[in-house]
Amino acid sequence: MLQIGKIKLPGNLVLSPMAGVTDAPYRYIARLCGASYTISEMITSQLHLWSSYKTQNRLQDLWEPPIKILQIAGASPEVIVDAAIKCEEIGASIIEINMGCPAKKVCNVLAGSALLKDEDLVKKILHAVTKAVSIPIILKTRLGWSTELPNIETIAQIAEAANVQALTIHGRARDQLYNGTASYDLIAKVKQKSSIPVFANGDIISPEKAKEVIEYTKVDGLYIGRAALGNPWIFKQIEAYLTTGTYTNNNILDKKQIIIKHLECIFLHYPEVLACGYARKHIKWYLVQLYSKDKANLIFTQFINLQALTQFIVQVNLCIN
Repeated sequence: MLQIGKIKLPGNLVLSPMAGVTDAPYRYIARLCGASYTISEMITSQLHLWSSYKTQNRLQDLWEPPIKILQIAGASPEVIVDAAIKCEEIGASIIEINMGCPAKKVCNVLAGSALLKDEDLVKKILHAVTKAVSIPIILKTRLGWSTELPNIETIAQIAEAANVQALTIHGRARDQLYNGTASYDLIAKVKQKSSIPVFANGDIISPEKAKEVIEYTKVDGLYIGRAALGNPWIFKQIEAYLTTGTYTNNNILDKKQIIIKHLECIFLHYPEVLACGYARKHIKWYLVQLYSKDKANLIFTQFINLQALTQFIVQVNLCIN
């Protein structure tokens, strides 16, 4: 049984937070498909923006998980502490601090992975936030700001000294964005020296890769991100492979049930106009997994509103049947 602080977790396979993707409906679907636990999309630490529809939507969850983990991002100790206190007040079990997002709009305000350029600021933030709340703080980060100067070993030492309870490392530096391939050498070094749980993230695209990464790095768990798009059943496959050395693909009818269930959840969570957009995005990923990318695009492109989406769902049923 994996434990973060005093919180006992049901497993070690995590749906990695992805803004605009891993919303409440998809987190629910991922848990149904074997994700041990899930984490909110990244939430700004600027409390005056929490009244916005986007943030309120990210805070709401009709399928409230047993372990509520909120991820926040900010640029200063003061704003991150304020947000962490608020997260605890609204029932968070764990708070994840994002110091790994490579997006320009995040880094331009010196948040996300931009913080890795200033180790003293990282230290101030982590010490301040762990002292401000009673629930566990975990940190999600990268190998460093640049491939030339990876400083994850120092960041990990800072985090552990600040009483951070777990660490997740994406195997790329910020300047790589999502290009090239993830590297696990430094993750393995951090894990070897660490007394807190360490999770690996990046390019874990199959059960075989998951086992390879765990065996090489000795990490406590994995964050699965892009490989879960249109493929939420990857969590059960990884779990089966790690446990038994084998796994099976879901049959096509099981996949159909997941797709339809996901659509139902999307329309429960969002107003109709927004729901259509989110449904189209996820359905395209499902179709790419079921068919070729070209065929998925051919089926997909014409459907833009609720009536057309309804027709599309019928077509999905026909295709899968």
